[in-house]
Amino acid sequence: MHRRTQLAVVLVCLCLPLWSQSPSSLEDLKKEAIQEVDRRQAFTQQMVDQIFSYSELGFQEFETSRYVTGILEKNGFTVERGIAGIPTAWVATFGSGKPVIDFIADLDCIPRASQKPGVAYHDPIVEGAPGHGEGHNAGEALNVTTALVLRDLMTKYKIPGTIKVFPGVAEELVATKAFLVRAGYFKDADIVLGAHVYYAFGTEYGQSFSPQGLVSVQYFFHGRAAHAAGAPWEGRSALDAVELMDAGWNFRREHLRLEQRSHYVIINGGDQPNVVPSEAAVWYYFRELDYPRIRDLYDLGNTMAQAATMMTGTAVTHRVVGSAWPPHFNKVIAEVQQRNIERVGMPAWSDADQALAKALQKELGQPLDGLRTAVNALKPPDPAREEGGSDDIGDISWNVPTVYLKYPANIPHTPGHSWADGVAMATPIAHKGTTAGAKAQTLTALDFLMTPDLVKQAWDYFNQVQTRDLKYTPLIAPEDQPAIELNKEKMAKFLPELKKYYYDPAKYKTYLDQLGIQYPTVKK
Repeated sequence: MHRRTQLAVVLVCLCLPLWSQSPSSLEDLKKEAIQEVDRRQAFTQQMVDQIFSYSELGFQEFETSRYVTGILEKNGFTVERGIAGIPTAWVATFGSGKPVIDFIADLDCIPRASQKPGVAYHDPIVEGAPGHGEGHNAGEALNVTTALVLRDLMTKYKIPGTIKVFPGVAEELVATKAFLVRAGYFKDADIVLGAHVYYAFGTEYGQSFSPQGLVSVQYFFHGRAAHAAGAPWEGRSALDAVELMDAGWNFRREHLRLEQRSHYVIINGGDQPNVVPSEAAVWYYFRELDYPRIRDLYDLGNTMAQAATMMTGTAVTHRVVGSAWPPHFNKVIAEVQQRNIERVGMPAWSDADQALAKALQKELGQPLDGLRTAVNALKPPDPAREEGGSDDIGDISWNVPTVYLKYPANIPHTPGHSWADGVAMATPIAHKGTTAGAKAQTLTALDFLMTPDLVKQAWDYFNQVQTRDLKYTPLIAPEDQPAIELNKEKMAKFLPELKKYYYDPAKYKTYLDQLGIQYPTVKK
C-alpha cells in the first residue's frame, strides 16, 4: 500500500467516532443496558422506598430533592438548583453535544394519603399526614436508574450526547412545568422522555384526552369588616361574594360542555361568625380538552367573580397558581418506545403481589382481577377514553417532542389521589414495575442517542403535524410567579412525626422490613 494511502486510512480511522470502533452494535448496547438496569435493582428499590418515606407535598419536596440531587452529583452530574425561582426544582446534566435528551418525573405526594405499604386496607403511617397516594415516589427512581446506566454506557463507548434529569415539582398542583418552559430550560432539548406511575405498561401519542388541560386560579375577595350583630349594614362580606360566585358557577354548569371539569375549594371563609369577613378566597380548577376552551372557562370564571363583587359591594383580585396544556405526545417517539416496552414485557408478579392486589380490590369493592399481565397496545387518541385528570407535562409537549412512559407499579381500580394508591408503592409491585420502566426508558434513549435520523423524524412530526395549525400560547401571564409558599404550613405540621419514619437502608433491606410489615397484609 502506498505510504500516503496508509496515512489517509489512519486519519480516517482516527476521525471516526470512538463508539463506532467498539464491537457493540445498538442491539449489543441494549442487551448490556438491560443487564445494567437489572444489576441496579437493589438501588432502584431503595430509591423507591426512600422517596416514599419522605411524603412531601408540592413545593415542599426539600428532602426528596436533596436526596436525588445528591445521588446524581456523586455520579458525575452537574446540578443546578432553584431553577425558575422554585427552591425544590433543579436540573442535573451529564455529557455534551447533541442529541440532548431530557428526562422528567414528578416528586410530590397527596394530602391525607399516609398509608402503610403492603397493607390492603386503610392503615396510615401518620394519621392525617401526606402520603404517596399517586405513586410519584417511583418516577425519579426510574429516571435516575436510566440516567446512571446511560452515563456508564456513554462513558464506556464514548457516545456523544447530553442527558438531563428534571423533577416534576408540585405536579399535583399543576404548578411548575409552564414556568420551567418560560425560563427556557427546554430550548436546547431534542426529545423529552417523561415517566408516570400506572397499573399498566404502555405509552401513547397524539392529542391526549386524558389528561385534560386546565388553568388553576385563586380568587381573593376584599370586603369591609363590621360587627355581624351590632352593625352588619356597615360591613361588606367577602364570603358572600365567594358563595355567590360558587352558586353562579354551579347554575352555569348545566350549560357547559360535558367534556369540561370544574371544581373548587374555599380556602378562606373568614375568621369567626361575629365578624363580617373582610377577606375570603376560593380556588378553582377549570379543565377542558383544548387551549381555546380552557381560555373560555377561565374568562367565564373571571366574569362570575366580577359579577359577585357587583352584588356584594366588594372587590376581587385573582392569581394563576398553575396551568397545563392538554398534552400532545410525539408519534415517532411513542412508536419507538412501544417496541421497547414490548421487548421488556410485564414484570413476573408473585403470588404475594397478586394477593395484595386482589385484597385491595376487594376492600374497595372493585373487580378482583389482580395485576395486569400483558402490555398495552399502542392506540391512537380517543375522546371516549377521556378520564378528566390533568398533568402539566402538556406545556413541555407543545415545545419539544415528548412522550410519557406509563410503567406498571400500581394496582388497577384504585380511586386515584388516595391512601389506596399508596398501598403498592413501597412493595415488590412498585420495585419490579419501576425496574421494568427503567429498562424501556433506557432502551428508548439509546435508540435516539445512536440513531440521529429518529430525532429528525420526531421533529418532523412536531413541526408538520402537531404544531402546523396550533402554536403554544402560555396560560400563565408574564407577571405570574410560582406559588412556592403553598403547603408550607401543612408540611411543617406533620414533618416532626414523618421524620421518625424515614427509611434507613443502612439498617433495613426494604421499607417493609423497617415498618415490620408482613407482605402482604390482608384482612382475613
